[in-house]
Amino acid sequence: MNSYKNPLEERYSSEEMLFNFSHNNKFRTWRKLWIALAEIEKDLGLDITDGQIAELKANAENIDYDKAAEYEKKFRHDVMAHVHTYGDVAPSAKGIIHLGATSAFVGDNTDLIQIRDGLLILKKKLVNVMKNLADFSIQYKDLPTLGFTHFQPAQLTTVGKRATLWLQSLVLDIEELDFFLETLRFRGVKGTTGTAASFLELFNGDYSKVKHLDKELSKRFGFEKVFGVSGQTYDRKIDAKVVALLGNIAQSAHKFTNDLRLLQNLKEIEEPFEKNQIGSSAMAYKRNPMRSERIGALAKYVMSLTTSSAMVASTQWFERTLDDSANKRLTIPQAFLAVDAILLIWNNIMNGIVVYPNRINKHIMEELPFMATEYIIMEEVKAGGDRQEIHEVIRVHSMEASKKVKEEGKENDLIERILNDDSLKLDKTKLKEVLDPKNFIGFAPIQTEEFISNEVQPILDKNKDLIGLEADLKV
Repeated sequence: MNSYKNPLEERYSSEEMLFNFSHNNKFRTWRKLWIALAEIEKDLGLDITDGQIAELKANAENIDYDKAAEYEKKFRHDVMAHVHTYGDVAPSAKGIIHLGATSAFVGDNTDLIQIRDGLLILKKKLVNVMKNLADFSIQYKDLPTLGFTHFQPAQLTTVGKRATLWLQSLVLDIEELDFFLETLRFRGVKGTTGTAASFLELFNGDYSKVKHLDKELSKRFGFEKVFGVSGQTYDRKIDAKVVALLGNIAQSAHKFTNDLRLLQNLKEIEEPFEKNQIGSSAMAYKRNPMRSERIGALAKYVMSLTTSSAMVASTQWFERTLDDSANKRLTIPQAFLAVDAILLIWNNIMNGIVVYPNRINKHIMEELPFMATEYIIMEEVKAGGDRQEIHEVIRVHSMEASKKVKEEGKENDLIERILNDDSLKLDKTKLKEVLDPKNFIGFAPIQTEEFISNEVQPILDKNKDLIGLEADLKV
């Protein structure tokens, strides 16, 4: 308890994402890369024996982290520390570990594997948020609600239609995520400055063998695309792009939680609130939107990281510098861990979100009379009235009704005023029928259905194997 612990590990992120960026996964992947390198080099004719490879495989997970730390303190080089640690438990293979490779061979390729696998973990959670939002949209596609522009009452929409706006952002995010995965390139085997010069002598100048080694190793780790050229490292724009993608998901989540927190203040929609949950240590009655606020906090953090990765990508010198390393160790894993937590919380919210139709209708009826005035004026004109005179009558009634609401805290009585005004000739019975909120929601229900059917459902169908997720929170 006397040293700092990362809250992303202790409080927020899932075990699968924590493992993806764990030491065990990282250094086991290094050893898998070294084994694959040796196997392919042997197949290409280098003097490597089956016994050496067998010893490497037998000790692939036999990692002495204390010894590696001692070596790193001595060498000030993490890769060479692990080369020596591996060689100590596989002595017959010590001379062929990391043969012809540079540090970025294990470092960069492992980073790319973790980025790919991290995105696949996030994609499952993202698809489930989309499924939950799609179901919510369809369930409430016909429920009128007060729409807002500038957070001022505007025309009506529906609860389901509003949810499609959150979904639309996620459609853009998952399209970007899929494109990133489809175009992600492996670093492969490139040598110290990207020229593969170290393999020139190993393969007696046979460039075709270098190309085979590059492509074959990449395929073994699930990458069909390989960087055609590189310096010592893969292009750091990859890091900038993936953190920007994570930042975009964070933006979408933050927008959702902003809306939900405002709706919870209006008492129209609430995030889950558990039986024994405490909203405030002082005010026992409070139901604070803790989950939404947590997403907002994490989202701000992720968005702030996008600048960090962009600065790293833009300031690399020639074939490489090392001022990216410490930054990458912090930025990439923590951006993934934070977005993982965001999507986990978002799914948790959607699994228990509560809608209060009566409260929603109360807010509608406070504003709907004002929205109906245009209809009333048109009906009066049809009945033979003078538009300007009618407009003035309605304006006076509207001002008086607004005064009752704002200054006296009373209900909106505009419709009653109009109904009791004998100077107006409109059909009073028809006016009451027109004031059904569903007459003011435009095409919101069918827009919701079409959007889910045409744009969201194909994504869900394509990823149906990912649907289904436990979304319990640690705290």
